[in-house]
Amino acid sequence: MLQECIIKVDFKPFLSCVQSLLFLILKLLGMCRFSLAPAPGLSVAPFAAMSAGEAKYHPLVQALIHLAAGAAGGVACVVSGQPFDTIKVKMQTFPTMYQGFFDCSIRTYQQEGLRGLYQGTLPALLANVAENAVLFACYGFCQQLVRQLFGLGSVQELSDLHSALAGSFSSVFSSMVLCPTELVKCRMQALHEMKVTGRAAISCHSSTWAVVKAIFHSEGLLGFFQGLTSTWLREVPGYFFFFGGYEVSRSFFTQAGKVKEDLGPIPLTVSGGVGGACFWLAVYPIDSVKSRIQVLSMAGRQDGFLLSLLHILRTEGFVPLYCGLMPTVIRAVPSNGALFLAYEVTRKKLMELLDRTA
Repeated sequence: MLQECIIKVDFKPFLSCVQSLLFLILKLLGMCRFSLAPAPGLSVAPFAAMSAGEAKYHPLVQALIHLAAGAAGGVACVVSGQPFDTIKVKMQTFPTMYQGFFDCSIRTYQQEGLRGLYQGTLPALLANVAENAVLFACYGFCQQLVRQLFGLGSVQELSDLHSALAGSFSSVFSSMVLCPTELVKCRMQALHEMKVTGRAAISCHSSTWAVVKAIFHSEGLLGFFQGLTSTWLREVPGYFFFFGGYEVSRSFFTQAGKVKEDLGPIPLTVSGGVGGACFWLAVYPIDSVKSRIQVLSMAGRQDGFLLSLLHILRTEGFVPLYCGLMPTVIRAVPSNGALFLAYEVTRKKLMELLDRTA
């Protein structure tokens, strides 16, 4: 069964090309760290977590580093938590079909095999890589915006609360690339349930491309942005708690006389898990409404967020909005811990590479 859902791909040529491209870009831009001045009014230190070495480089170099590190974090997040996410979407969309987390997991495995638990992995990878790349790339510039709004002298003066606000602002941009890919992911994860309930005739084993074509043919380009309002309503407050929890946790682990960048992998992983748990505990009902809108829109256009929320509350009550919370919180700790660990490690490695080649 395992062989049915794992595609053997040799990533070595791809990784080699990416490494070579990054090396070339960083080498060329690294030459400009003293000769290229930033635009008027733009600080060369837009990232609060920036090391002294990183502050020497041009903002474009800094953005590329955080973009690549965020992408690496997105991959780590998906690889460590995809089955839990699949169960979450199924329970959110069809709360009366399953009795709980274990029932949904066992029945999914029995009916669809291990492949069913990993449905939507490709769009999930694209969604998380794109979201986290944009999120962390914009995060630094949003920190600079927050610094200016509060009249602080430098981004190093930002508190954990300020960093949380910057994370919230940056999610506005990441939601634009997240919504289309997450729409495809959610629909793929609930294909079996949609077919069983007679709401969709598409095959349970449809490929990512088949789902994308179906959306485009039936709903057009704008169809990929079903649930965008719900995504914004989830992401903007959610990432306030996400980055807030992460930064507060890092501050807790930082010993007197040291800085956050000195933390090892275990405190970083725990801090990332804390941030992820804070995110989901704060906005889970909003995510439940979003999942329903994106999945059930396969059978026809759905009402907007507010009308959908009112309909659920009127017909089902408040409890169904929390269906699937347990697997989500369980997943949040390892997956978001892996996200931040991969992000921090990748960022530091790229900085070391840039310092050696400059």
